[in-house]
Amino acid sequence: MTTSVDSTSSAEDGQPQLSLGTAAARNLATTTKSVPHMQGITSRWLLRLLPWVQVPGGTYRVNRRLSHTVGDGRIDFLSTGAEIRVILPELCELPLLRGFTGSSELQALADRFVQHEYAPGEVIAEAGRPADHLYLIAHGKATKLAPGKYDEQAVVEVLADGAHFGDQALAAAEADWSYTLKAVTACTVLALRRRDFDEVAESSEALRGHLRRGAHIPRRRQNAAGEADIRLTSGHTGEPPLDGTFVDYEAAPREYELSVAQTVLRVHSRVADLYNEPMNQVEQQLRLTIEALRERQEHELINNREFGLLHNADLKQRIHTRGGPPTPDDLDELLATVWKDPGLILAHPKAIAAFGKECSRRGIHPDSVDVRGHAVPAWRGVPIFPCNKIPVTGARTSSIMVLRTGEAHQGVIGLHRTGIPDEYEPSLSVRFMGISEKAIISYLVSAYYSAAVLVPDALGILENVETGN
Repeated sequence: MTTSVDSTSSAEDGQPQLSLGTAAARNLATTTKSVPHMQGITSRWLLRLLPWVQVPGGTYRVNRRLSHTVGDGRIDFLSTGAEIRVILPELCELPLLRGFTGSSELQALADRFVQHEYAPGEVIAEAGRPADHLYLIAHGKATKLAPGKYDEQAVVEVLADGAHFGDQALAAAEADWSYTLKAVTACTVLALRRRDFDEVAESSEALRGHLRRGAHIPRRRQNAAGEADIRLTSGHTGEPPLDGTFVDYEAAPREYELSVAQTVLRVHSRVADLYNEPMNQVEQQLRLTIEALRERQEHELINNREFGLLHNADLKQRIHTRGGPPTPDDLDELLATVWKDPGLILAHPKAIAAFGKECSRRGIHPDSVDVRGHAVPAWRGVPIFPCNKIPVTGARTSSIMVLRTGEAHQGVIGLHRTGIPDEYEPSLSVRFMGISEKAIISYLVSAYYSAAVLVPDALGILENVETGN
């Protein structure tokens, strides 16, 4: 009697199969499964490390002392091909023209600016030469140099797009430059001669009156932050009359309203009824939806134009790299902007890699610190956390932020509201919206949040960091 062997039971080499195959065995076995994974989930260090403050009323008001400093902003330009012109209202960012509204005079001044191009290393203004120009940096980066103690020039400041240099030369008597301005990269600069400025002023009584009023306005006693000085008496003996004082507040303090990120999660009732083993389909759908909401929340805390950290740093707290890639010197200057107890540094992973390359090139090995069981790289003892929500431009430049956090330290804080109806996580609710005629179950998922910078020196940003070199 001959026994035939089924072709499905034969091995690939034509020999008969001697045992049950795995493909058939799986019909009787329960496959071990993982929960659904999501590549877009990140460490979200900002959400984990930011101190969160409860906002019961949905709005958080930041009260500060009254400050008398205004302006010091950057100047924006219009470009037509290779020609660059200053936007008229932007001239009022200059301290000398602050508050001036004469459009014809501003137009006359704008028309007298002359565009110049400087190559890297060229001197724009030299110390000891007559200070007779106002310079507006339309594009590029330049360093402000001063004679050092040991006959070497020291970098006082790095100026970049929108900065200005020499506005005091327009109002002061003839004097010489006390600093040298040198181009680091190719620079496009608009220059205004003092002689042209004087001609416009001589033809306008309104401009002359504005300049006279500015020169005769009594200067208030201020501290380094521009706040009205609190008069104190110290070191005295006997019974001299003591200074009287009071602390004034901002009349219109800024208020932060909680923002929201929302979506509607839909699950078919058939899926929820029949396919909930071994994992609950609604729970898994909800888990991944919440992960996406938290990722968007961190993105908004950094990039939102109303309350995002990148857009809410004070202009005086924004600095630029000296050469492009982030160097140890650049990070030292960044930490100096938040020198009162800096808590953490945030940077895109590519910016962290660029900083590591610069350290390796100099033979420097940054330390690491332990943060919640993670070994995190640090600079001067301040941990550096990766955050892919900080954008990298097409020119491969990014920003690095340093923060001081917490209400007690007058730092950066997160804002949220706990105890909301149908709360699933702190300040996140999942609300049942009903079942449609197509048997689809809907849930409204909402997350409420915002951020506030309590005082300007709680946040510093290193801008135009090159990540591609």
